[in-house]
Amino acid sequence: MKYEQRSAPLSYFIFHTSYLKQCIMSHLMELTNITKSYQVGSQVVHALRGVNLTIDEGEYVSIMGPSGSGKSTLMNIIGCLDIPTDGDYKLDGIELSQMSDDQQARIRNQRIGFVFQQFNLLPRTTALKQVALPLMYSGVSRRERNERAKEALTKVGLGDRIDHKPDELSGGQQQRVAIARALVVSPNIILADEPTGALDTKTGDELMEIFNELNDQGITIIMITHDPEVAELSRRQIMIRDGVIVEDSKTGEAG
Repeated sequence: MKYEQRSAPLSYFIFHTSYLKQCIMSHLMELTNITKSYQVGSQVVHALRGVNLTIDEGEYVSIMGPSGSGKSTLMNIIGCLDIPTDGDYKLDGIELSQMSDDQQARIRNQRIGFVFQQFNLLPRTTALKQVALPLMYSGVSRRERNERAKEALTKVGLGDRIDHKPDELSGGQQQRVAIARALVVSPNIILADEPTGALDTKTGDELMEIFNELNDQGITIIMITHDPEVAELSRRQIMIRDGVIVEDSKTGEAG
């Protein structure tokens, strides 16, 4: 028996080509007309006024702006710590507004590592336990928690300080613990809010080298900073003022 060989209709190729193109061109993060307003007494404060921004996987981005410009509000929305008043935010093509609180919490716990200016370390807890803490919330066994925490601390140069408490560590070492805590969940995104703000220049430079190395490994870095010299070390600089992005430039390779 002979079967007639039929070619697929043109509409089939148009659809699948369009779908493939969309997959290839999709962004890690896509923010469209994001606004954020707060009620302060009888006044409404507009922290963000229609922000449009895309960030691709593996980028190293710094966000700058004066106090009150909206940069920290933008960081909180990107990190699923806050929701916009209006607008759309897609992460890997998924609209965040369609996710439950639990789903957004899983994204924070599994995909995003946070590093803050104030190290947010527990005062009487060793570096090992500080770093292992996020894994405990995820139900990881104690043995695996400790192994992964040691690995993360070694990665930031603190393999010989795992039993030290915060008051036994310098400011730079405490921030390294905070970075290790962010890394222990194996995130593909790190959000850093003024990570060098409380450090001297030399220590800050050392920490920036760690961020460069992490970005070279493929981790997307998004950093809030007020320091132009720190921003210049990233591959892309975004300036925000009065809740609006006023400048977005790329500078090639980070150094």
